[in-house]
Amino acid sequence: MTEIKDPENTIIMETTKGKVVLALFPDLAPGHVARIKELSREGAYDGVVFHRVIADFMAQTGDVKFGKKGGESFNPARAGMGGSDKPDLKAEFSATPHVRGTCSMARSQSPNSANSQFFICFTDAPWLNKQYSVWGQVIEGMDVIDAVKKGEPVADPDSIISMKVAADV
Repeated sequence: MTEIKDPENTIIMETTKGKVVLALFPDLAPGHVARIKELSREGAYDGVVFHRVIADFMAQTGDVKFGKKGGESFNPARAGMGGSDKPDLKAEFSATPHVRGTCSMARSQSPNSANSQFFICFTDAPWLNKQYSVWGQVIEGMDVIDAVKKGEPVADPDSIISMKVAADV
């Protein structure tokens, strides 16, 4: 078990496949880290499916509008098209590379369109560097992410059971 050095900047994500621990990078992407923590503290990510999972690339989740099982707007066919009721975020691109375990925000064509959706890289993805906002890194449970069901869309997708800031656990 990984020792948590900074509980305020660590996320504990329980998934249908097991536990994942994410270290947050507030110095790198303060706005994105604040949003991830805010939505986690609201329970917004609880029940959200991994709607787009591409082998040897990444697992995407975080659509709190259409991807939340049991949510009033849950629609598996639309999962990946929604966000939260909060405003989109200004891009916080950095030179931090997209490597295995990197947590980064999903967005549309507009650089300033990230909202609640994020992805975790299975492998190095250098073509994403400086084009997506990196906000964290898996420090425990990458084997759990590897086990998430693949697909675009995913049939009977895995989901986040709960996502909490470690300081609150």
